[in-house]
Amino acid sequence: MKCSWDKLCQDKGWIIDGDRADTLAIFAHGAGANMSHEFMETMAQDLAGKGIQVLRFNFPYMQANLVDGKRRPPDRAPKLLAHFREQLELAYGAFEPKRIVLIGKSMGGRMASILSEDSELMNRCRVSHLICLGYPFVPLKGGEPRLEPLQLSSLPILVIQGERDKFGTQENIESWDMPESVQCRYLTDGDHSFKPRKVSGTSIEANMAQAVAYAVEFIKV
Repeated sequence: MKCSWDKLCQDKGWIIDGDRADTLAIFAHGAGANMSHEFMETMAQDLAGKGIQVLRFNFPYMQANLVDGKRRPPDRAPKLLAHFREQLELAYGAFEPKRIVLIGKSMGGRMASILSEDSELMNRCRVSHLICLGYPFVPLKGGEPRLEPLQLSSLPILVIQGERDKFGTQENIESWDMPESVQCRYLTDGDHSFKPRKVSGTSIEANMAQAVAYAVEFIKV
């Protein structure tokens, strides 16, 4: 859509999907792909088709990557969180939705969960729910699962995870002590990007549609 706040959208580099709605979803990308990646675009547009307006943004290192074409690793967590907070506060002030939902893909979900520990910020900006798409429970180099951000969050959380996600499979997750505020939904044979194997009998399109259905059901409770 054409944003009514053209200058702010242009200055911040936001992509807005859908018409103005009671619910605004702020959607943060993962470590390796920016806000325009096919996964981000598909999810955002499908949610917009369900009546949820979506705002996508790039973290600072991705903004720099787009300027000179160089590939950079993610910024450290404090910088990511400060930027995420800025986007949330600006979006709330500009759009004044009845409620905001935070959505994050992988690293974006982890940053969203850490940010949601700030209950004062969540209340002030009317944030009601958090959705993590492919949450990075376990670092690829190994280690303890990153459960603390989910345990400390002030929001109800939905984790949508591929059954065989290398960052945390369904079997892994079901063996951990998850807080009652966290719901987990699984996508058939999905990997970290929700893509199933051909032998599974399903498709990436079906898994993405199921992810959207889970998200809409959760948001509209």
